[in-house]
Amino acid sequence: MTAPHLFRIILQVSDIEVAAAFYAAVLGMPGERVSGGRHYFNCGGTILALLDPSGDGSGAAPVSLPDHIYFAVDELGPAREAVAAHGGRLAPGDVHGDPAGRVARRPWGEVSFYAFDPSGNPLCFVQRGSEFLGRPRG
Repeated sequence: MTAPHLFRIILQVSDIEVAAAFYAAVLGMPGERVSGGRHYFNCGGTILALLDPSGDGSGAAPVSLPDHIYFAVDELGPAREAVAAHGGRLAPGDVHGDPAGRVARRPWGEVSFYAFDPSGNPLCFVQRGSEFLGRPRG
């Protein structure tokens, strides 16, 4: 039996135009508008689906995620700069006591920084190659 494949995650945002521009800059790709309130980014086979509920006709207020979405990127410096330059904000000290947006090696080995998108969704950017994917079975 094949393991399930995560192919889409929906991230609610308060303004689809602002969110699409933010993620295009941070992820380094334009993504694709699929409806008035949806914009998709293919992140290595998993679609990050931005959803502005009001732009898709529901009229509901967006709800931010309660915990981080993690992105593995080639270079943390440009991602960090893009977050700050395009309406996001660096986390004001994370759960590990780091100052705002500091790049640090985490106890589990990842090199990363924490931030928020313009809608308040929590994000983490991890240096590609340092991702912790669970302990090997022994």
